[in-house]
This record gives sequence, structure tokens and C-alpha cells, in this order.
Amino acid sequence: MLEPSTGPIEPPPTSWAFPDPTLASDELVAVGAALDAGTILTAYRSGLFPMPLAGAQTRGVAAWWSPDPRGILPLDGLRVSRSLRKSCGHFEVRVNTAFEQVVDACADPGRTHGWISPEIREAYVALHRLGWAHSVEAWSGDDGSLGGGLYGVAIGGLFAGESMFHRRNDASKVALVGLVDLLQSGGARLLDVQWSTPHLASLGAVEVSRRQYLELLAEALARPLPPAFSGTWAGESTGYVPEKRSAASD
Repeated sequence: MLEPSTGPIEPPPTSWAFPDPTLASDELVAVGAALDAGTILTAYRSGLFPMPLAGAQTRGVAAWWSPDPRGILPLDGLRVSRSLRKSCGHFEVRVNTAFEQVVDACADPGRTHGWISPEIREAYVALHRLGWAHSVEAWSGDDGSLGGGLYGVAIGGLFAGESMFHRRNDASKVALVGLVDLLQSGGARLLDVQWSTPHLASLGAVEVSRRQYLELLAEALARPLPPAFSGTWAGESTGYVPEKRSAASD
């Protein structure tokens, strides 16, 4: 578990140079490079993120992506149905109390389209220990078990969501509701979801062009890190109260 601190630790700078994503003709911008913390943070700050290539010949090779269009979830656009608001009352939302458990659940090889390799897991655990990668977890109020959650990287006013999972109905959605509340209250500007899927769209995700995303990213990076991810709240309950958020219609 990440110990409370005054903020994330900046790692040594990367020795790799990424191409300008605005000049890329595809969403795959670069292949190769290392998965050290400095390189990954430089990628996020440049509008890229890592995801390994698939296939027998390239499996495990680091690849760096910048989708166009890019999926984001506007912090004032999250759709919370009445049923989801009701589900929120059955969970406690916490930050960074089970980061590795969340990553391992997201990396379950039994999941369809799984992409989290051992190398990716190791890289994000290292980022977590430096204070950059965070988990938001939904713990069951019935038996205290981990019902679901998500993890991602927080840099300034950006939270780059990486993956989410659930073991109980609506648990990952509850974690997302908690994340959005924490980002809004902490002054964040941008929640990146990489690609918009029908599931994410149903929760309010939209698509923006790559250029629009890079503009939003620059604004977000200039913002301070929300307190929930600065170390102040690490390992503690968020105190999330679902009744504070108005419900949308089902």
C-alpha cells in the first residue's frame, strides 16, 4: 500500500524521445522503448499511453497509443441512474488500499480482450510506489470484500484511467462515481478513458479529436494534483456519500 506522503516522486527522466502525436497517421504512434516510470510519465504528458502489441511475434512489446478520436468522460457529464445511485449505498469507496489487488483483478487472463501483461503490471506497481498510479475501490458493505474498482495515473489535473473490474453488480461503476467526485472536488480537469466504448458512453463518455484532447491535456497538466491522489488520503476511505449526487433517469 502506498504510504501517505507530500506528493508523488519524480523519477529520473526518460532517455527515449516520442514522436509528435499530431503528426501520426494512426492511433499507434510508436513501438519499443522501456516501461520505466520516467518514460511512462513522459508518454502521458505527451498524450500517449502504453499498451502491449498482440500476436505471437510481438506479444509483450511495448507500444504507445494516441487514439483519434480520444475517449474522455467530462467530469460534469457522468450519468448516474437511480439504480446506480442506489447501488452506491451498498459500497464504501476507498483510495489506494488494494492497488495490486485491483491491477491483478483487471489483469485476470480469463477476461475477454485482456491486455495487462506482467511487464505492464510491474510498471504500474512501480508508478504506484512513486505516488503516480492509484486505485479507487468499491468495498462491499455486506461482507467487506472488494467488489470492484479501477486504476489509473494522476498527473496534475489529469486522471488517465487504465482499467476497471467488478465482482459484484455495479461495483466498478460505483468506483467510477467516487473517482469523479474526488476529481471534481479536487479541481481536476480531465478524465481520460482512451477509447469510448458503448458501456462508457452509457455513463457519459464522449469522443474528442486528438488535437482537442492535447489542448485539454495541456490545461489539465497545469492544474495541481487533487488531494485524494497527493498522498493525503492514501489508504483511507474517501468518505463518499452517494446521496450528494443527483440521479439521472434510467
